[in-house]
Amino acid sequence: MAETRKTKVLIIGSGPAGYTAGVYASRAMLEPILVQGIEPGGQLTTTTEVENWPGDSHVQGPDLMVRMEAHARAMGCEIIGDIISSVDFSKRPFVCQSDSGTVYEADAIILATGARAKWLGLPSEEAFKGFGVSACATCDGFFYRGMEIVVVGGGNTAVEEALFLTNFASKVTLVHRRDELRSEKILEDRLMKNPKIETLWFHEIEEVYGTDNPKGVEGVKVKHTKTGEITDLPCKGVFIAIGHAPANELVKDTLETHMGGYVVTKPDSTETSIPGVYAAGDLTDHKYRQAVTSAGMGCMAALEAERWLAEQE
Repeated sequence: MAETRKTKVLIIGSGPAGYTAGVYASRAMLEPILVQGIEPGGQLTTTTEVENWPGDSHVQGPDLMVRMEAHARAMGCEIIGDIISSVDFSKRPFVCQSDSGTVYEADAIILATGARAKWLGLPSEEAFKGFGVSACATCDGFFYRGMEIVVVGGGNTAVEEALFLTNFASKVTLVHRRDELRSEKILEDRLMKNPKIETLWFHEIEEVYGTDNPKGVEGVKVKHTKTGEITDLPCKGVFIAIGHAPANELVKDTLETHMGGYVVTKPDSTETSIPGVYAAGDLTDHKYRQAVTSAGMGCMAALEAERWLAEQE
């Protein structure tokens, strides 16, 4: 028989938004339950150096998330390693089904499911995922010591990954379809000064190729975006860093979304289109996408949920 858990506030997701919501909801004596989801700790667990978290000039992403989880637990938040597979917002309390079989009933819900990496969508990219094609430099960079690798993208993520990968690779080629980066200037300066990094402007990946036995990448074919000319670029690893898409699968059919799937919230609020349901962090933030802004939204969501629940009583 499946267990049913009842709570005033259910927090779905466990990045900076989720854990901060856990801290604030616990301090409000709401006894929240937080379900961590598919990637406990969120995107910061796949980041190494974090230099823009207030109070830490240098902190490792995974370490920061361990501390946030411990903080939420210390405040009284119950944290469960489970995955919410469906939500029913049609009645209150809201009902959420989980992969473990447990049913969660909640008077209010805070969605903090974050975002995940985008892919190019090439069949050859799909064929070599996990065998030379990756979206996480910190997860897989270690395997490319002394090898030549390619990073695709032009924003902060791409530049950060390229810089990080110089710790292992003999050469990093950054492939970008324009002739200027969208990253912060401080990162761009570091990239341009790094002797291991070469930038290939006005190019995009046409195909990833390699061997089948053993399976592995041998190189990429890149196409010039203006002339259409194809160039062969030998490499052992391809890191895709072209941004992120909101992890909205749970709610895309029930909540209002915009800007490619980000959940819509009311101005200066985390309220969604359904009363009692709040969204915080990268699930709703198409503009800033920073750990510190996600944490701020997690705080807002918990405070708004507290006030809303008090009004219902």
